[in-house]
Amino acid sequence: MRNLENHVLGSWRAPSGRLADLTDPTTGAVIARCGTEGIDMKAVAAYGRDVGGPALRAMTFAQRGAMLEACWKAVHAIREELIELAVRNSGNTRKDAKFDIDGAIATLSAYAVWGNELGDTQVMLDGEGLQLGRTPRFWGQHVLVPREGVAVHVNAFNFPAWGLAEKAACALLAGVPCIEKPATATAVVAERLLRACTDAGALPPGAVQLLCGSVGDLLDHLGPQDCLAFTGSADTALKLRGKENLLRWSVRVNVEADSLNAAVLGPDVAPGSETWNLFVRDVATDVTQKAGQKCTAIRRILVPADRVADAEAALVERISSVVIGDPSNDEVRMGPLATAAQRDDIRAGIAKLATECDFVMGAAGEPDALVGCEKGKGCFQRPVLFRAKDTAAAKLVHEHEVFGPCATILPYDGSAASAGAIVAKGKGGLVASVFSDDREFVRAMVVAIAPWNGRLYLGSGKMADQSLGPGTVLPGSVHGGPGRAGGGEELGKFRGLSLYQQRTALQGDRAVIEKLFAR
Repeated sequence: MRNLENHVLGSWRAPSGRLADLTDPTTGAVIARCGTEGIDMKAVAAYGRDVGGPALRAMTFAQRGAMLEACWKAVHAIREELIELAVRNSGNTRKDAKFDIDGAIATLSAYAVWGNELGDTQVMLDGEGLQLGRTPRFWGQHVLVPREGVAVHVNAFNFPAWGLAEKAACALLAGVPCIEKPATATAVVAERLLRACTDAGALPPGAVQLLCGSVGDLLDHLGPQDCLAFTGSADTALKLRGKENLLRWSVRVNVEADSLNAAVLGPDVAPGSETWNLFVRDVATDVTQKAGQKCTAIRRILVPADRVADAEAALVERISSVVIGDPSNDEVRMGPLATAAQRDDIRAGIAKLATECDFVMGAAGEPDALVGCEKGKGCFQRPVLFRAKDTAAAKLVHEHEVFGPCATILPYDGSAASAGAIVAKGKGGLVASVFSDDREFVRAMVVAIAPWNGRLYLGSGKMADQSLGPGTVLPGSVHGGPGRAGGGEELGKFRGLSLYQQRTALQGDRAVIEKLFAR
């Protein structure tokens, strides 16, 4: 057991004052402690702006890309160590831990390549220039430049590596320093990841700072050039958005919040077909991967009424085969929830959904059989599959996200119009999935549900052998969604840089403007 250090004001510093316990959710044993008492948060923000900012802005995109390359190589060098830490601190199986760690490495690597693609410049052109006057001589061009503030990144407990990397990669390539605040409960991985980068000399002073514990009054010191990117609950996001100084200075706030992601099975998909098998595999994976603790996990499963019995049988068979227990055991495919508080919250949510749904499998409580660990000590929850008693009357399933191994089947009439209306009841999601080989059905679904979702996964027999599943966040596609999902956007290749850049319109002589930033 050790104390996690904070990386602030140019050095690693031991915590002081009251410390929070970080536990192994399989055994309940305390494995680390952390805290941020005594840290001058105003000074931390200023250090990022005054030291990290100028250093990053002095670099070209290609140089920042090289910096990110050094980071991903440093992280890759300790990959096995990070996996072991994730197994202990997050309750991940090795496979689930790899999902997090390799996602972080892949994201840093992608943005390293894209930095090189942007080349030896410090300014991005935003679209084509255009004529503003009677002749082409009076010209307009939008440009994107790094803002002169600091980016505060508040990350969720479920992806301590990937969550940090996806935010930091975009900010650093844009030329803006970060203050990373991982979720306290699973901060062990984040601390080790950043330490690998600093030990390798990959980052200039002030480029990335790390707080393993409370942010204290940090957000009170954000101003007009700063930004906040938050991943977590919608209730917390609402409180953060309402802070007086954030409103006064129009501080940019990007939120990824609750998401009742939906999967729609098309009426054309027959049991046993390639698309059917993809549907069953993807839904079962999302219910059990990382014990269902993914912001992109499928929570609502829309199935044509005449396919419900077949779908239930296939899903129960697949989910029931998942071995649950000590995540360090090679036989185990699903470990515990991350914390006792998370377990209790999920069980309360299951009880809530049970008021308008029937259990197809599972119940609130620990699995009957656990492999390699003692019952009653860990934060385990058996997988739950519900079926709505009345799809038209169901309400809670569209309002309350059970952030664990739980999903609900919603029978529908097989029409795209009906499915689209049901999906929209979630009031905004990160990702929705459509499984169908009928192009007209898929087209109608895209038109119906795209306004409500940041990403659509179109599962079919044509792509089944290459699919990574709807739960995989890829750096080249945007991650975020409207409404309940927070209204924010991350990643999406160069789109991910926009939170940290100022778009400015240049107006003047065409020859001068075009020569200013010629590549």
